[in-house]
Amino acid sequence: MRLTILGGGGFRVPLVYGALLGDHDEGRVTRVTLHDLDGTRLRAVATVLAEQASGVPDAPVVEVTTDLDEALRGADFVFSAIRVGGLEGRAADERVALAEGVLGQETVGAGGIAYGLRTVPVATDIARRVAALAPDAWVINFTNPAGLVTEAMSRVLGDRVIGICDSPVGLGRRVARALGADPGRVWTDYVGLNHLGWLRGLRVAGRDELPRLFADPEALGSLEEGRLFGTDWLRSLGAIPNEYLHYYYFNRETVQAYRRAERTRGVFLRDQQAGFYAEPSLKRWESTLAEREATYMADNREASGAGRRADEDLESGGYEKVALALMRAVARDERATLILNVRNRTTLSVLDADAVIEVPCLVDANGAHPYAVDPLPGHATGLVTAVKAVEREVMTAAESGSRAAAVRAFALHPLVDSVTVARRLLDGYTAVHPGLAHLNRK
Repeated sequence: MRLTILGGGGFRVPLVYGALLGDHDEGRVTRVTLHDLDGTRLRAVATVLAEQASGVPDAPVVEVTTDLDEALRGADFVFSAIRVGGLEGRAADERVALAEGVLGQETVGAGGIAYGLRTVPVATDIARRVAALAPDAWVINFTNPAGLVTEAMSRVLGDRVIGICDSPVGLGRRVARALGADPGRVWTDYVGLNHLGWLRGLRVAGRDELPRLFADPEALGSLEEGRLFGTDWLRSLGAIPNEYLHYYYFNRETVQAYRRAERTRGVFLRDQQAGFYAEPSLKRWESTLAEREATYMADNREASGAGRRADEDLESGGYEKVALALMRAVARDERATLILNVRNRTTLSVLDADAVIEVPCLVDANGAHPYAVDPLPGHATGLVTAVKAVEREVMTAAESGSRAAAVRAFALHPLVDSVTVARRLLDGYTAVHPGLAHLNRK
């Protein structure tokens, strides 16, 4: 079976390859094609993968190419993890937003909108090439903003594109651990959009154990989300929010922390990864990854007084394991339940059938099928419908070049407080991203 990784020169690709090395069952991936526009980054990652494969019998063969059509032909699965504009683009997204006093995070708020505006056209073009060259392939999307990009690609590929994210997996694992449960043997009641969801229950042997966590202040406070959001707020919500909701619930404090920081997250990662790509090795990659995980959402933890991340929260176990489980379920018809980004169908009545949501799904040879879930409470419904409306405006602007739609995307986002600011944001982003210049002409 052949897996093509778009964004194959990306820093996290060795996580995916490491997961593949542990799969020795029939029907496993035997050939991995890395595609990237940057040949230097491709060679650096290929060096690390060769070290990972050393001494591993029947390790998947790795090949690299900068030709998209070559990469797609014959693929059984296509893993999309591209970053349009690179980390320099992410740093610019942060800088422009913070200059206006609003959040510039890469998936949330103004930064996420800017990232989406330049990513959606590229992702849509990729979807068209997949449809033409590998029509039977399944696309697994990790490109951010993941829900938005998955929905844009689904307009071409339908249900053959599935979005993945490691945030719900990590949250469910932490809650299970706090309750003394085996994370592999629980049912996680989680629903929302990508980076905008809530864990509302955790069933062990059919019994919801989340009320027990809320009744135990010490256990709730030991949870990373307990330290980040505060136990009183979690009990008030009656749910455990995805960590990215900290940007909404504590926006003012987070923006202040970002503005005080010596470097934004994008600048930090750009500088940190430059050292790895200059002298690539497995050891260098591992140390860089460890630092990356330890500093994850550092500004949010500073704003909340949560302190450093606990050692157990540094564990990888994210999207590479979700991707492998998803591929196994589809290729081998091994049924699995995974939290994925898929088209809504009738799952949430407040959204239309084509809206991509993040929800537990049954996965089999026919793809991912969302489970029925209880309706969201009013406060969550408000956020979900508002942000989904923003995503739709981003897609309209990206596809049509409409300045009016782009301004609406910024202005309607809950974390942008003024139409005037929205217009200045668009002007700022078109100034630093040449690919967005057409939005100022329509």
